[in-house]
Amino acid sequence: MSKPIVAIVGRPNVGKSTLFNALAGERISIVKDTPGVTRDRIYADVTWLDKSFTMIDTGGIEPESKDMMLKYMREQAEIAIATADVIVFITDVRQGLVDADGKVCDMLRKSKKPVILTVNKVDSFEKYMADVYEFYNLGIGEPIPVSAANRMGFGELLDEIVKHFPDTSSEEEEDERPRIAIVGKPNVGKSSIVNRLLGENRCIVSDIAGTTRDAIDTSLKYDGREYVFIDTAGLRRKSKIKEEIEKFSIIRTVSAVERADVVVVVIDAGEGVTEQDAKIAGIAHDRGKGIIVAVNKWDSIEKTDKSVYEHEKKIRDILSFMPYAEVIFISALTGQRMGRLFECIETVIQNQNLRIKTGVINEILMEAVALSQPPSDKGKRLKIYYMTQVSVKPPTFVIFVNDKELMHFSYVRYLENKIREAFGFKGTSLKFIIREKNEND
Repeated sequence: MSKPIVAIVGRPNVGKSTLFNALAGERISIVKDTPGVTRDRIYADVTWLDKSFTMIDTGGIEPESKDMMLKYMREQAEIAIATADVIVFITDVRQGLVDADGKVCDMLRKSKKPVILTVNKVDSFEKYMADVYEFYNLGIGEPIPVSAANRMGFGELLDEIVKHFPDTSSEEEEDERPRIAIVGKPNVGKSSIVNRLLGENRCIVSDIAGTTRDAIDTSLKYDGREYVFIDTAGLRRKSKIKEEIEKFSIIRTVSAVERADVVVVVIDAGEGVTEQDAKIAGIAHDRGKGIIVAVNKWDSIEKTDKSVYEHEKKIRDILSFMPYAEVIFISALTGQRMGRLFECIETVIQNQNLRIKTGVINEILMEAVALSQPPSDKGKRLKIYYMTQVSVKPPTFVIFVNDKELMHFSYVRYLENKIREAFGFKGTSLKFIIREKNEND
């Protein structure tokens, strides 16, 4: 089930990044007193009680600024607002209610999304509560006082956030069609791929990076099976600052990947894998999705008999954190290997849902342990009792051991490789949970 998305928005320098870092539990955003320091959105997964959600930190909104960077940040925040299920609007009790807050508030009101008004920097409720009441004038509900720096007021804020989450469990259970997200940097041919698969121009295709304004879900039947394709793209924008254009796609990617079963990461054959591609692939990898790397525009490359091998080696070197990913070379323009893309998708779906019997998996485990002894530390050796598969999408295994501290990451990787040798699992990550168990249990 996809996680709801919560966007933290507000003017520059009201403490959005401090709040984000405190809720995320780690220092992710840069925090400085200069307006405009958080330049791109950063995201993190947060759990409160039994609810999980993806939280987005945005650059500050300056509603009427002509400054290019602040204008860019405003557009970034607009994407976050459009994508979010719930918006947390941060204001600053010490600056008080200013005109710009009212303008940001108008922007949020138009979104028709639930907006939670949060007044930050309330380090003492006794001292500042009279000033908090001033924010009722914005007319978007009761202000919630918090202190991001001192971690005060978070319980009430998080309770209010989760109250607004949509209940999608029933509709998602009913819809069992595989969901395929087509992700990648702007202008690599994502919409062209969907159009070629559809056999019609249902998405706008243009040479201007980022012409697809919103994520579009498209239903498609192939070989008697129905799939849902999630086409993602950035914002319609004609800026010459290429690096900044590329950053637009990240939040749409997070949202699409959350909803997908299989993620097709589209790479431009001429450019090869860029840092942005690796970041996008990493989002899918972190979330345990099935992954296919589709190298598009393959028709435009001058080839030798070693071209595929050389290109694939470069891709796998850069994306070394996901060696299981399927790599396919295609051309949306000519239709080259587009049928093979469907075969790959189907293979990955099957592998994501593959279940291995406990008896069979323990035969592989015992063989692996016999070939390479588990690690030891200070005379104490790791004992592995047994392994069992507990879920799919991604295939998840629990390994029972005598001491979790002795289970080194490299030995888990060794066991993963042995499982892959036996069962394949191409295109999907595997998840391992280590649990301690007494010999007498």
